[in-house]
Amino acid sequence: MKVKMEIEPGRQEPEIIILAGAESAELDRLVQELSGLALDPIPVWRGDQTRRLPQGDFLRFFADGKGVSAQTAEAVYAVRLRLYELEERLDPRRFVRISNSEIVNLEMVTALDLSLTGTIRMTLNGTVTVYVSRRYVKKIKETLNLGRRERT
Repeated sequence: MKVKMEIEPGRQEPEIIILAGAESAELDRLVQELSGLALDPIPVWRGDQTRRLPQGDFLRFFADGKGVSAQTAEAVYAVRLRLYELEERLDPRRFVRISNSEIVNLEMVTALDLSLTGTIRMTLNGTVTVYVSRRYVKKIKETLNLGRRERT
Protein backbone atom coordinates (compact mmCIF):
# COMPACT_ATOMS: atom_id res chain seq x y z
CA MET A 1 0.00 0.00 0.00
CA LYS A 2 1.29 3.42 -0.91
CA VAL A 3 0.67 6.32 1.52
CA LYS A 4 1.00 9.98 0.54
CA MET A 5 0.37 13.18 2.50
CA GLU A 6 -0.05 16.72 1.18
CA ILE A 7 -0.21 19.87 3.34
CA GLU A 8 -2.63 22.59 2.22
CA PRO A 9 -2.24 25.82 4.21
CA GLY A 10 -5.61 27.17 5.33
CA ARG A 11 -7.41 23.81 5.21
CA GLN A 12 -9.71 23.53 8.23
CA GLU A 13 -10.24 19.77 8.31
CA PRO A 14 -8.14 16.88 7.03
CA GLU A 15 -9.49 14.98 4.04
CA ILE A 16 -8.57 11.39 3.23
CA ILE A 17 -9.00 10.03 -0.29
CA ILE A 18 -8.55 6.33 -1.00
CA LEU A 19 -7.66 5.34 -4.56
CA ALA A 20 -8.19 1.68 -5.39
CA GLY A 21 -8.73 -0.52 -8.42
CA ALA A 22 -11.92 -2.08 -7.05
CA GLU A 23 -14.16 -2.08 -3.99
CA SER A 24 -13.56 -4.63 -1.25
CA ALA A 25 -14.72 -5.46 2.26
CA GLU A 26 -11.31 -4.44 3.61
CA LEU A 27 -11.58 -0.99 2.00
CA ASP A 28 -15.11 -0.57 3.37
CA ARG A 29 -13.84 -1.37 6.88
CA LEU A 30 -10.95 1.07 6.44
CA VAL A 31 -13.35 3.84 5.41
CA GLN A 32 -15.55 3.12 8.45
CA GLU A 33 -12.57 3.23 10.81
CA LEU A 34 -11.11 6.40 9.33
CA SER A 35 -14.49 8.13 9.40
CA GLY A 36 -14.66 7.72 13.17
CA LEU A 37 -11.12 8.85 13.98
CA ALA A 38 -11.37 12.60 13.74
CA LEU A 39 -14.58 13.15 15.66
CA ASP A 40 -14.68 16.50 17.36
CA PRO A 41 -14.49 16.74 21.13
CA ILE A 42 -17.63 18.06 22.82
CA PRO A 43 -17.47 21.42 24.64
CA VAL A 44 -18.90 21.25 28.17
CA TRP A 45 -19.24 23.73 31.03
CA ARG A 46 -19.00 23.42 34.79
CA GLY A 47 -19.53 26.75 36.49
CA ASP A 48 -17.46 29.33 34.63
CA GLN A 49 -15.00 26.79 33.24
CA THR A 50 -15.26 25.23 29.83
CA ARG A 51 -13.58 22.04 28.66
CA ARG A 52 -13.48 20.06 25.43
CA LEU A 53 -13.79 16.36 26.23
CA PRO A 54 -13.25 13.44 23.84
CA GLN A 55 -16.45 11.64 22.89
CA GLY A 56 -15.27 8.40 24.49
CA ASP A 57 -15.27 10.03 27.95
CA PHE A 58 -19.05 10.42 28.08
CA LEU A 59 -21.45 7.94 29.64
CA ARG A 60 -24.57 9.75 28.51
CA PHE A 61 -26.20 13.01 27.48
CA PHE A 62 -29.60 13.83 28.94
CA ALA A 63 -32.15 16.60 29.07
CA ASP A 64 -32.85 17.99 32.50
CA GLY A 65 -35.02 20.90 33.60
CA LYS A 66 -32.32 23.44 32.75
CA GLY A 67 -31.17 22.17 29.37
CA VAL A 68 -28.83 19.34 28.37
CA SER A 69 -26.26 17.72 30.65
CA ALA A 70 -23.37 15.38 29.91
CA GLN A 71 -22.23 12.75 32.38
CA THR A 72 -18.75 11.26 32.57
CA ALA A 73 -17.43 8.82 35.17
CA GLU A 74 -16.12 11.79 37.16
CA ALA A 75 -18.72 14.58 36.85
CA VAL A 76 -21.85 16.02 35.26
CA TYR A 77 -21.40 19.00 32.93
CA ALA A 78 -23.71 21.43 31.17
CA VAL A 79 -23.83 21.26 27.38
CA ARG A 80 -24.94 24.18 25.24
CA LEU A 81 -26.19 21.98 22.43
CA ARG A 82 -29.61 20.41 22.02
CA LEU A 83 -29.90 16.63 21.95
CA TYR A 84 -30.61 16.55 18.21
CA GLU A 85 -27.46 18.64 17.59
CA LEU A 86 -25.43 16.25 19.73
CA GLU A 87 -26.89 13.28 17.89
CA GLU A 88 -25.57 14.75 14.61
CA ARG A 89 -22.06 15.31 16.06
CA LEU A 90 -21.63 12.07 18.00
CA ASP A 91 -20.19 8.86 16.55
CA PRO A 92 -23.26 6.83 15.46
CA ARG A 93 -21.36 3.57 16.01
CA ARG A 94 -20.85 4.46 19.66
CA PHE A 95 -23.83 6.61 20.70
CA VAL A 96 -27.52 5.75 20.46
CA ARG A 97 -30.67 7.55 21.50
CA ILE A 98 -32.67 5.58 24.07
CA SER A 99 -35.49 8.09 24.63
CA ASN A 100 -36.57 11.55 23.60
CA SER A 101 -34.45 12.92 26.43
CA GLU A 102 -31.35 10.70 26.50
CA ILE A 103 -28.40 9.48 24.41
CA VAL A 104 -26.02 6.81 25.79
CA ASN A 105 -22.53 5.60 24.94
CA LEU A 106 -22.90 1.91 24.04
CA GLU A 107 -19.27 1.26 24.93
CA MET A 108 -20.08 2.18 28.54
CA VAL A 109 -22.97 -0.30 28.90
CA THR A 110 -21.92 -2.89 31.48
CA ALA A 111 -25.28 -4.64 31.99
CA LEU A 112 -28.67 -5.02 30.32
CA ASP A 113 -31.86 -6.15 32.00
CA LEU A 114 -34.59 -7.15 29.57
CA SER A 115 -37.79 -7.40 31.58
CA LEU A 116 -40.85 -9.41 30.73
CA THR A 117 -42.83 -6.20 30.26
CA GLY A 118 -40.70 -5.32 27.23
CA THR A 119 -38.55 -2.61 28.79
CA ILE A 120 -34.77 -2.48 28.90
CA ARG A 121 -32.72 -1.25 31.84
CA MET A 122 -29.09 -0.36 31.05
CA THR A 123 -26.28 0.00 33.56
CA LEU A 124 -23.52 2.35 32.43
CA ASN A 125 -20.00 2.02 33.82
CA GLY A 126 -21.36 -0.20 36.60
CA THR A 127 -22.97 2.71 38.44
CA VAL A 128 -25.52 4.69 36.39
CA THR A 129 -28.89 3.12 35.59
CA VAL A 130 -30.99 4.33 32.64
CA TYR A 131 -34.14 3.02 31.00
CA VAL A 132 -34.90 2.65 27.30
CA SER A 133 -38.24 4.22 26.46
CA ARG A 134 -40.77 1.82 24.92
CA ARG A 135 -40.64 3.81 21.71
CA TYR A 136 -36.92 3.00 21.30
CA VAL A 137 -36.87 -0.64 22.52
CA LYS A 138 -37.10 -2.16 19.02
CA LYS A 139 -34.30 0.10 17.72
CA ILE A 140 -32.04 -0.75 20.67
CA LYS A 141 -32.66 -4.48 20.30
CA GLU A 142 -31.72 -4.25 16.61
CA THR A 143 -28.63 -2.15 17.39
CA LEU A 144 -27.46 -4.62 20.03
CA ASN A 145 -28.54 -7.72 18.03
CA LEU A 146 -30.95 -8.82 20.76
CA GLY A 147 -33.56 -10.33 18.45
CA ARG A 148 -35.28 -13.63 19.01
CA ARG A 149 -33.20 -16.72 18.51
CA GLU A 150 -34.52 -19.61 16.48
CA ARG A 151 -34.96 -22.88 18.31
CA THR A 152 -33.27 -25.90 16.80
